Amino acid sequence: MVKKQPQESEKTTLDTKVKIKAVLSRERVLAEDKGEARTLYDQSRFGEPQEGKIVYSLVEGLYLLEKKKMLIVDSKKKKMSVDSYVQRARKVEPNFWIRYVVYRDMRMRGYIIKTALKFGADFRVYDRGVKPGDDHARWILYPVHEGETLTWYDFSAKNRVAHSTRKNLLIGIVDDEGDVTYYVIEWKRP
Repeated sequence: MVKKQPQESEKTTLDTKVKIKAVLSRERVLAEDKGEARTLYDQSRFGEPQEGKIVYSLVEGLYLLEKKKMLIVDSKKKKMSVDSYVQRARKVEPNFWIRYVVYRDMRMRGYIIKTALKFGADFRVYDRGVKPGDDHARWILYPVHEGETLTWYDFSAKNRVAHSTRKNLLIGIVDDEGDVTYYVIEWKRP
């Protein structure tokens, strides 16, 4: 028996049926708070519910786009590829790619990772099995490229932010191949 190949319009419908449909809006990605978007939030805490929408950070948007869980369009309703998305995101966040490499690595290791702008950090990381809202994040995470210089002043400031929020400092150093090495800094009393 010969299987009939779906026509182009059928393929599009099949491919996007379970995907979250979202719009890139400068520094965030917006989707309706329903269906797959709500399910994914409830299961894995992708995005943040706000006023009938699920709002995703740029790194979350790219991760879901790469995983083929999200279809993202620009303001002109044009479907975005991974390359066009990264190009736009880099205009908004010059350090976007380094941040994304660390985000993707942590997600693939099973951690929930969220932005930490209110703490003055890049990310907050929750221990495996812990969802935001159920407990506090364990680490404050700063992504750094291996070629960057981190002064003692910068290091001290990052460490103080982590300590003042009762979290451990985690620095993710990204090399030129995109591999990430993590260093945990903890306060110890002698």
